[in-house]
Amino acid sequence: MTRYPPSAAVRRRRRRLRSAAMLTALAAVVVGGAVVAVHQLEDSEVLVRERCSATVGSDTFELTPTQAGNAALISGVAVSRGLPARAASIAIATAIQESRLENIDYGDDAGPDSRGLFQQRPSQGWGTEEQVMAPLYATGAFYDALVQVPGYEALPITEAAQTVQRSAYPEAYADHEPEGRAFASALTGNSPAALNCTLREPDGSGDVLAVSSALDEVFGPLGGVADGHRLTMQVTGTTGWAAAQWAVANASTHHITSVAYSGLEWVREDDGWTPTTSADGTLTVTVAAATP
Repeated sequence: MTRYPPSAAVRRRRRRLRSAAMLTALAAVVVGGAVVAVHQLEDSEVLVRERCSATVGSDTFELTPTQAGNAALISGVAVSRGLPARAASIAIATAIQESRLENIDYGDDAGPDSRGLFQQRPSQGWGTEEQVMAPLYATGAFYDALVQVPGYEALPITEAAQTVQRSAYPEAYADHEPEGRAFASALTGNSPAALNCTLREPDGSGDVLAVSSALDEVFGPLGGVADGHRLTMQVTGTTGWAAAQWAVANASTHHITSVAYSGLEWVREDDGWTPTTSADGTLTVTVAAATP
């Protein structure tokens, strides 16, 4: 049978089919590459949004690791002084309003010389600029004034905070009462395992002696024992949970990789608290080892 060459129309149709097939294959390659790229990005530390959350009841609030570390200091000082969690709630809500819980070194039109976590003014007798820029001093000064307010525990936060701060915007303190209460409940140890931090991998090795020193500075001597990259101490009650959650809140600063207390363990890479075999009353903090 005689074969005739394909017509121009058939040749054009075949070319279109080949082109479509090539484009489909190219699209598959591009999509496949994009999927791989997306998976690589999803696994990348760059996409981890570092944050610390306090969950009490049905409410969850978030702070940055820096803010959470300052909230932990404020709460820890309340614990070391034997103050109620309400004092820490007032202090944290006040610091959120005054400085966003950051140790800022500038004021505003209302208080051009105000500084620190609570925007305390040297010109109003809070101490020197160097002192109010030291979070431990500033927090102690705030509590010194707060405990002088009669019945502060039962007062609305606006009234208690305003009596101490003498702010131009006293009603603003109430806006931060819910998160102040949640973080204070967790960080004073009244709500065990209520604080969690989502963090990237440590970018350096930790120092257990520095962790021990920082804990002692906030809570008083806890008798920590260092063993390599692990710090162990015996501490009970709400102080134990306050110290444990202080360690989680400060995991970014001190390159902490895990915190174990009272049968639960927070593991940095697992992002949360899980059951473990830790003994009651034993707090163990592990820091990152040096990279070989």
